[in-house]
Amino acid sequence: MAEKATKTAKRNYPARGAVGIWAPDDGESYWQPEPAHGYITLKITPETFSTNLLAAGLQIVEPGCAIREHGHRKNEELLFVWQGRGTVYVDGAPHPVEPGSLVYVGRYVKHEFVNEGEDPLKLLWVMMPPGLETVAREVGAPRLAGLPRPERFGRPDNIGEILDRSGFAKPEDLVPEGIGR
Repeated sequence: MAEKATKTAKRNYPARGAVGIWAPDDGESYWQPEPAHGYITLKITPETFSTNLLAAGLQIVEPGCAIREHGHRKNEELLFVWQGRGTVYVDGAPHPVEPGSLVYVGRYVKHEFVNEGEDPLKLLWVMMPPGLETVAREVGAPRLAGLPRPERFGRPDNIGEILDRSGFAKPEDLVPEGIGR
């Protein structure tokens, strides 16, 4: 007669992942240089949360201002418009955006946001792998509670070095779709 198994099989559960919850004012925040004249609030970064897969935050672009044209050599980016209206230019082609719009840009895709509305354009961005948080910290001015917005300011002289370290593509690397990709 076969002996009956008395041990219960051990289940192999995967390790639980991290959980994070941020209040509206949580996170490092930085005033951004021209032409954005708004601010970025960093919500998730490898330095402040247990991930090295992505970074996420909020970016506010004031009326009449813009996130200048750029691209990323190693990053993919999701941008969700949650307030305001404007235009995203992807490889130079205009696309209107409004609350609820979602934009995905892959590596080496030129993109810029222009706020043509009367209210701030508010974006949630997620970048994989991280990189934008480094730029925000190094080109921005700390945005601290109780302190006024600084006068408009430009980017630092070493902007090329900052963008290179952060995974941003050089302008000459951003070519139209279908060429060199």
